[in-house]
Amino acid sequence: MMRRNQLIFLIASVFFLSVFVLMGSSQEEGFAQEKTVKPSTELTNADCIKCHQKVQGTIETKGSKHKTAIGCMDCHKGHPPMVSKEKIIPACSMCHVGKPHYEIGSCNTCHSDPHAPLELKLAGNITDPCISCHGKQGTEIKTNPSKHTDLSCTNCHTVHKEIPLCVNCHKPHSTEMGNKDCLTCHPAHQPLIIAYGPDMPSKHCAACHKPIFDTLTGVGTKHSSLACVFCHKEKHKMVPACETCHGTPHPSAMLKQFPKCDMCHISAHSLGKEAKK
Repeated sequence: MMRRNQLIFLIASVFFLSVFVLMGSSQEEGFAQEKTVKPSTELTNADCIKCHQKVQGTIETKGSKHKTAIGCMDCHKGHPPMVSKEKIIPACSMCHVGKPHYEIGSCNTCHSDPHAPLELKLAGNITDPCISCHGKQGTEIKTNPSKHTDLSCTNCHTVHKEIPLCVNCHKPHSTEMGNKDCLTCHPAHQPLIIAYGPDMPSKHCAACHKPIFDTLTGVGTKHSSLACVFCHKEKHKMVPACETCHGTPHPSAMLKQFPKCDMCHISAHSLGKEAKK
């Protein structure tokens, strides 16, 4: 009987020892597994938008390169309490360097919302920051002096990329003219450099040169059937030589006595004739 009890005790001891060994092994595996699946403390863009949905909406619709070229964590290196509040707002110069425009400073004067960087707030009389990006226009307006030269950029462009109507400030030469007609002749940043194409209608010239136009169209010469730009090509105040079209139509003796065409023909617009009544 005693030997039987000893045998039972031995078998029970082996069983419980095996259970303890297996439990220990399983617990060690659990600890090891816990180490491998320890959650990351690194934030991702997906984490940001969980709380900052309004900012995400702005970025999506107005973000420009701040949407396409970078993500949240490229600018905001962490989040409180891991990073202090003062350090999560980056300086623009962290990325924007190497161009004159970036050296101006006080970026948020115009770029008030970095999540909509091209939605600019233009307050006051601003010129130098504008031409630091729009150099071509700045050069045109300075090298071709006009009343526009004396204005700041924001006199006309009150919102970034706004193209104002000329007729907001300028009365058209005639009631038939609209804003598109203004730009046909007058480039906005060099308005006195008046140029035009071969399809410019004579009525636009007549708006300023009515007496001459009335003479030209009223006398009934061959010149009357020509458009103004047929002779006055490409550039305002361009006066062609008669010989351009007519060559040398008279004998040299006559030209010696009357070297200028208008000594006989009076005017290219009338050719010495009176307007028909």
